[in-house]
Amino acid sequence: MSRADKAALRLAIGTGLATFVAYGMALQTPYLVCILAVLLLCKPGPPLPMLKAVVLALVLALLVAGGVLMVPLLEHHAATGLLITASLLFILFYAGRLKANPLTTVLVLAFTLVPVAGVAEQALVGKLSVSFAVGVLVGSLVSALSAAVFPDPPSPAPPARATPSPAAARWIALRGMLIVMPVFVLALTNPSFYLAAIMKTVALGQQAGETDARSAGRELVGSTLTGALIAGVTWSGLSLWPSLWMLVLWAMAAALWAGSALFGARRTRYPPSYWSNALITAWIFFGPAVEDSASGKSVLKGAAMRATLFVGVALYAWAMVWALERWRARRQPGAASPFVLSKEDS
Repeated sequence: MSRADKAALRLAIGTGLATFVAYGMALQTPYLVCILAVLLLCKPGPPLPMLKAVVLALVLALLVAGGVLMVPLLEHHAATGLLITASLLFILFYAGRLKANPLTTVLVLAFTLVPVAGVAEQALVGKLSVSFAVGVLVGSLVSALSAAVFPDPPSPAPPARATPSPAAARWIALRGMLIVMPVFVLALTNPSFYLAAIMKTVALGQQAGETDARSAGRELVGSTLTGALIAGVTWSGLSLWPSLWMLVLWAMAAALWAGSALFGARRTRYPPSYWSNALITAWIFFGPAVEDSASGKSVLKGAAMRATLFVGVALYAWAMVWALERWRARRQPGAASPFVLSKEDS
């Protein structure tokens, strides 16, 4: 079994386990658990060690606490709260891009979802914290166990990753912050409707940092539509026999199909970020649809509204990438691409 096959199988098993735990325990926002597990299992390179997983959990706890403290500030001093939020998002995106850390998305999710949930209902913050903890635990545990049971053969050191210079990282961080903030503001006005949109926008903000203006439209909008297609097929399959076990199996099948392209077991014309974002988008479509069905709401109406919203957000992200690239080119005519090796990596 090749390294790519093992990674795709690891993603499928981890997604299935996260689905079983989240929906079997009836956690609040169960699809958030699945998204966090997917984010951890899509991380390139070796599995996340348990010590680093504990550190990540502690950082998440601090961000959750910070998000709770932001709630009264956003409610009573909105301008100051939004300015602090924008600054912290910029710092998170900047640090993540400078260190080429794909787990930045997890941290940004924690810091944006918690204040929005707190504005809606204080009790929701504790429930979301449980979802974050379970998602990180499942993703880290499956990654560590699979590496122990199916270890990868030793391989030569990989080539240096194309990481941006500090100046370029600042532009990428500005891009991510400007993509996330408008939807964050909208979510404060209607948390229940825009909660899923926050997750989608954070994923787009991270993905936008890995593409340029030329291919941004195809990747940002295309991955959104691909995610909608995966969610539609999964929902159609689940409707044949609605049960927890079928939900787990369909979730594993979707993860295996997307993972085979993400890790290179199946060759496609799209980069790994396209497929990871498509799988995350599928969960952001599918999870609320399950909740709509359980509460007696129209699944098709909700899916249509979310599809319109997500495509609109993807188009906005594309426009923001294009506008900032044009602005940067005018301010710095000789500026290099943000996706070049820094001196430390060369």
